Amino acid sequence: MSRPPRSRLSHQVDVALTRCRDGLRLVRHRGPTQIQFWFIALLIGIAAGFAALFFRKGVNALQTYLYGTEDVRLLHSFAESLPWYLVLIIPICGGLVVGLILHFFTKDARARSVADVIHGAAMHDGRVETRAGLASALASMITLGTGGSTGREGPVVHLAAVISTWVNRRIHADGITGRDLLGCAVAAAVSASFNAPIAGALFALEVVLRHFAVHAFAPIVIASAAGTVINRLEFGGVTEFSLTTVNEVQFYQEMPAYLLLGLVCGLVAVAFMKAIFWADDFGTRVQRQTGIPRWLRPAIAGAMLGTIAIWFPHIIGVGYETTFLAMDGQLMLHEAVIFAVLKAIAVAITMAGRMGGGVFSPSLMVGALTGLSFGLIATGIFPDVSGSISLYALAGTGAVAAAVLGAPISTTLIVFELTGDWQTGLAVMVAVSMSTALASRLVDRSFFLTQLERRGIHLAAGPQAYLLAMFRVGPVMRPMDHEQAAQEHLCWEMIKEGVYIDSNATLESAMPMFETGVRFIPVVTLSTDAAPPELQGALFHVDALKVYNRALAATAAEEHS
Repeated sequence: MSRPPRSRLSHQVDVALTRCRDGLRLVRHRGPTQIQFWFIALLIGIAAGFAALFFRKGVNALQTYLYGTEDVRLLHSFAESLPWYLVLIIPICGGLVVGLILHFFTKDARARSVADVIHGAAMHDGRVETRAGLASALASMITLGTGGSTGREGPVVHLAAVISTWVNRRIHADGITGRDLLGCAVAAAVSASFNAPIAGALFALEVVLRHFAVHAFAPIVIASAAGTVINRLEFGGVTEFSLTTVNEVQFYQEMPAYLLLGLVCGLVAVAFMKAIFWADDFGTRVQRQTGIPRWLRPAIAGAMLGTIAIWFPHIIGVGYETTFLAMDGQLMLHEAVIFAVLKAIAVAITMAGRMGGGVFSPSLMVGALTGLSFGLIATGIFPDVSGSISLYALAGTGAVAAAVLGAPISTTLIVFELTGDWQTGLAVMVAVSMSTALASRLVDRSFFLTQLERRGIHLAAGPQAYLLAMFRVGPVMRPMDHEQAAQEHLCWEMIKEGVYIDSNATLESAMPMFETGVRFIPVVTLSTDAAPPELQGALFHVDALKVYNRALAATAAEEHS
């Protein structure tokens, strides 16, 4: 029996699918054209925007279910009425679940965040870990939903990076394309999280890619706009913080006060970051000495957070309610100081407990409380030459956050977009500039770059410091059968003197060895037993310098294209 003739519509569908497959195959083998790249950037922006939206809705749903509040923006006020044992137990249970997730799905039981995205952009062609990234996003959602005292931007940024990594691998994107698509994902995630399209685009350029190349600007803006549309479809065009006060600045008389506020905020930001790092080191030392299993570490941190939250529920979650009260000038001086200190402690406990989350939202809260405290003191001393108290809180919000992120431009803009107050730009800019100038000299430029520096990843100093770590000695060396190989007997003499390098080492380890004046270094394979090293070849100084110079040239070309 013969088959019925196919309809014209089904034929057209088959043709369209065939063309799509052919187009995808062409993109994978030759790379995307400009138009195709922008279309991919738009799709990544939409996907990252939805990921950020679902993450936020997931956190809100968890908080609503576990704490029983109808409005998560008023979470701490509602938590004050809960039985104390619920406030204590919820973070413990959340920490236990987080610990198990990270234990089974990550190598080091550590949640991934913005620092890992910066690392992926700089040294892995815009790729990040996908399995660990998904586990970290889930763990961070549970952390924030069960009372962890961090922010949602870190997990959202890494989740967006996982999406761009998946696309990069499917189209076999090169380094430049991979980094640009990563920037698109990050911009969309930030803009979707905070309804801040301008700041989202600049955050991707300033913090993640760490350059403002023209070729990356258009696709990142497209993706950022897509992320904002996703946010506004769900939440409308409202700002995160709708202030009720009118901010006025007495320009000439008050400028010295904002300069001083910037310096104070810089010191507060440094103390905030140092507290997190000290707590992490302390927790690691205690875990090593006591033998506590790594999956239990977040639960212990949850117990500490729950204990604090019994008396001070302001530390629970992102802390937008307290941030709004501070920015609107509705707290007293002693309240602002106590809440700022407790929030910093709570964030340090959460991060040291390896519970996951970001530092941007907590830095906004600490900054708002710091600015309000400074403003109450300043306006009390000089009432006749002072403007609005809440303006000091607004300036402090940007100043602390900018110093923590190492991103004065995008942070200044995100404060404006979060509040909708564009009339106080001068005060915010002055405070932000002073805080970042001071803090960047007391840490390695930012919280994220200092995190990486503590892991031995030297990105803060620029490409000249980290590019050498991207190249293994093995592919650069001249093997012994090379026509211009080093003389074998000279290599063995150097090996006997202890001058050699493993083939799996990087040029970062090799370059200092050339400072003794040698032309080449023997390259060996080290065995795990007591057997002598096996000679593989020699790394010549000139070859290492050629690789380094080509990498520097490629980086400069990308950043100025």
